[in-house]
Order: sequence, then C-alpha cells, then structure tokens
Amino acid sequence: MNNYETLYVLKPTLTDEETAANIAKIEEILVREGAEILATNNMGMRKLAYPVEKNERGVYTIVYFKAEGTVINELERNLKFNEEVIKYLTVRYTKQKEVAQFEKLVTAANVVKEEPKTEEAPKAEETPATEAPATETVATTEA
Repeated sequence: MNNYETLYVLKPTLTDEETAANIAKIEEILVREGAEILATNNMGMRKLAYPVEKNERGVYTIVYFKAEGTVINELERNLKFNEEVIKYLTVRYTKQKEVAQFEKLVTAANVVKEEPKTEEAPKAEETPATEAPATETVATTEA
C-alpha cells in the first residue's frame, strides 16, 4: 500500500453541514475502496491564488491515507463529477524521506484535529474566572 495525500477545494457557498457531508462522502469512497484513512485536515475557507469557476475563495481539505493505486482512479473520478469540488490534487509519497515527511504531516493533522476539543473547555472555564476578579477589582477600587 502506498501513502497518499489528496487536497481538494470545495465551493465557498456551502454551509457547514454541506461541507461536512461532502468530506464524509469522500472519506466514505476511500473506505469503500479499501483505503486506510490516517488523518483529515479541514483547513477551512481560504483565498485562492486565482479565480476558479468565478470563485475567489474555497474550503480546503486534505485527506492523508494509505491505499492501492487503483483506489486513486475511483477517488478522482468521484471528485471530478462532484459539482461542489472546484479543484483537487493527489500526491503519492514513495521515497524514504518523503514517507518520513508524510508521517510528520499525518501527526500534525491529528494534533490539529485534537486541539480545538481541548481548547474549548478551558475557554469556558476561564471566562467566569476572569470575570470574578474583574468584579472584585472594581469593588476594591470603589471602596
């Protein structure tokens, strides 16, 4: 099995639910064809280098996976016929240095995926904690 990275850009007019549905659909195609998905990195809305189908922006997503070469034909066929996808690119990592870099990218994508979950909880706890001292400071200043 080879290591692959597929980057695709979705139309910017999609809602969050439609974007998530398209990402799930593409991952489902990979799993159905026998690929092992290692990580998915939804990079969000970004400005394109040049307009594509009259779009100035797009939702970038990268999928890192291991698969046989025949899977790529089916994946790219589905990406081509999906009207929500405006661009896509698949890269195969074969050499030892490339594979090492691929593993770093997968690790980084998994860390990015886990970060928002850990950040949300502390922010909720920090807000009341910062408000309470501010109120006390105001009370101390008034006294």
